[in-house]
Amino acid sequence: MKSLEGDFSVFDGKSILITGGTGSFGNAFVEKVLQKSKPRKLIIYSRDELKQYEMQKRFSEYQQTSVLRFFIGDVRDGMRLRMAFRDVDFVVHAAALKQVPAAEYNPTECIHTNILGAENVVRAALDTDVKKVVALSTDKAANPINLYGATKLASDKVFVAANNLAGTNGTRYSIVRYGNVVGSRGSVIPLFKELVAQGADEIPITALEMTRFWITLSQGVDMVVRTFQEMSGGEIFVPKIPSMRIAELAKAIAPGVKHKIIGIRPGEKMHEVMISKDDACNTVELDDFYIIKPSFVFWSNTEKTEAKGKPVPDGFEYSSDKNSDWLSAEDLKQIL
Repeated sequence: MKSLEGDFSVFDGKSILITGGTGSFGNAFVEKVLQKSKPRKLIIYSRDELKQYEMQKRFSEYQQTSVLRFFIGDVRDGMRLRMAFRDVDFVVHAAALKQVPAAEYNPTECIHTNILGAENVVRAALDTDVKKVVALSTDKAANPINLYGATKLASDKVFVAANNLAGTNGTRYSIVRYGNVVGSRGSVIPLFKELVAQGADEIPITALEMTRFWITLSQGVDMVVRTFQEMSGGEIFVPKIPSMRIAELAKAIAPGVKHKIIGIRPGEKMHEVMISKDDACNTVELDDFYIIKPSFVFWSNTEKTEAKGKPVPDGFEYSSDKNSDWLSAEDLKQIL
């Protein structure tokens, strides 16, 4: 996998807050930021006190310097967000309900966290003069067929439009959209590993032809750093990352184990899309990522985005089955 790394010095002397900061991405983000930059403060905002306790132990040396802070709070609570955002320069919005089946069964909970929570983050950032907000999105937000994807699409729209509310000199909001994260708690890889460890004689496969985009946690963090460097406000940044067939992934993790075809679950696609054909007219290509520019530009801070990249062809679609970059079983083994 190619490197997407940016210049972590963008965080030097800054106060940074990450919502949902005790998750897989949050742990990776905190580790790299503390290793590669000198932030004034790095604030973990999440609602799980046990995960915060475990994270405090992991990064105990940094707590002694008062750089690392922990706030108990929920993105559904706008007042708590405003308190946490005081004296914060940059916000990474990683908090979300992400399990597709859970979202289908509990739709209102997903809506409250992913959509109304996004609105709360926008308002809190405006009220406290946060300089930049980067929100994490998902490939499922492009042409969504499940509720999780639909809520993240709505969230993306909220963050793009927030730049209109901020005006010329206010908070800037942009988005990073990427695919499945290798090794994260929500990916299929830990499940396959667990089955292998238990001595399972078969691995459940939804469909042999199914493909997915894959990115490492480290690459995800790097892309967020690049976005803070490059953003003008309103863009959706999409990294160029490889695809892999689920069947090949299972072979890499469990060679010689039989595959049991179980069929596509409710809300699943055979292939994922990160840039739809309908977004092609607003998309530009750079060496290692794409930028989907906002359709409506009512603020005047877009010169940086306008000056970079080349437009993609008409009808362009960035989908996991038509990708030019593929992971082999050996590539995945090296990553793992």
